[in-house]
Amino acid sequence: MSVENILAELVGVDSRSSVSNVELLRRVLPRVEALGLCARLYPYTDEGGVKKLQMVAVHPKSFEDGGEVELALVGHTDTVPFDPAWGEALALTGRDGKLYGRGACDTKGFIAAALAALEEVDLGGLARPLALVLTADEEVGCLGAKRLAVARPFRARHAVVGEPTSLRPMRAGKGYCLAEVTVRGREGHSAYPALGASAIMRAARLVTRIESVAEELKALRHEAFDPPHTTLNVGLIRGGTAKNIIAGECRFTLEWRPVPGQPEGLVAELVRHEVESLRAVDEGFECEVEVVRLDAGSETRADAPLVAALEELTGQTAGTVSFGTEAPQMAELGAEAVVFGPGDIRVAHRTGEFVPAAELRECAGILRRVIERFCGAEHQ
Repeated sequence: MSVENILAELVGVDSRSSVSNVELLRRVLPRVEALGLCARLYPYTDEGGVKKLQMVAVHPKSFEDGGEVELALVGHTDTVPFDPAWGEALALTGRDGKLYGRGACDTKGFIAAALAALEEVDLGGLARPLALVLTADEEVGCLGAKRLAVARPFRARHAVVGEPTSLRPMRAGKGYCLAEVTVRGREGHSAYPALGASAIMRAARLVTRIESVAEELKALRHEAFDPPHTTLNVGLIRGGTAKNIIAGECRFTLEWRPVPGQPEGLVAELVRHEVESLRAVDEGFECEVEVVRLDAGSETRADAPLVAALEELTGQTAGTVSFGTEAPQMAELGAEAVVFGPGDIRVAHRTGEFVPAAELRECAGILRRVIERFCGAEHQ
């Protein structure tokens, strides 16, 4: 089956993070088993009570749980939501050399290319173990990959982590962290401000301090990235109950993306320090900083074998990405990980998401050669 036909089948299954991906895995399972891989399924139920499946399909069939594979190809099966008005979201549509559909770019295109590559490889001639890893819930926090990192069903020496990179290998990525900040005040009639204490005003002072923290972190540079430092963002803020009531509470969400090598909890520590500074001049300043996600950045050395191989096969120098991926979890499983795949991340989450058909086909060919190079008999 052509890589385009494989992609059409994958796109045709709704696998948004909010729904089950079981049907998608049921479609893929017979395909990988027909190729001679041994598929192991890892089910779980998410926080919303929705059933999810993850798959680790390995060759040879004699591979033992917890063993080491030479190469893992990793793709996430879930997608972001889509506008109900996009009538072709679940029907792959080709126009002007582009293939449109939810997930076509992020990352069903990579999964289709990996499956097509496996169909072209003489698996019987491979000398080292290979794994195809399909995860769930990447779009909502890499939750499935984190489960695999804890369960450790395999170890890996090298991993290609599927993400839309326009076929440029990416050897490093920033982390992704979140904190929920709650600032409390004292409610009162807005005509008499001295009787209350505005949580919104207090939160504004803290946000201004956070802006200063962001400026200070620019001095801790990692020149491989754009921008070359940890970034911070206050993306959500809500507080108060009415226009004429002094706000008793204000909440905001703080996001930061740490560069590799920087402690992922550093920003939270700096923010808590600013809270204490504000409390020193306002003894009633009450604030809680609850960290809800701490994903460190990851970096594979520039001279790693997989980096060199993908640079040679693509003709492109390896770069870095500032968005979150499952590379850190693969690194926890021992892998030197490279993020790679067809499509452009800038179109990945929008209505009209697409992957260039030529890139999709080229990706399948590159993955085939990577499999043969790392798992073939000639690889040392």
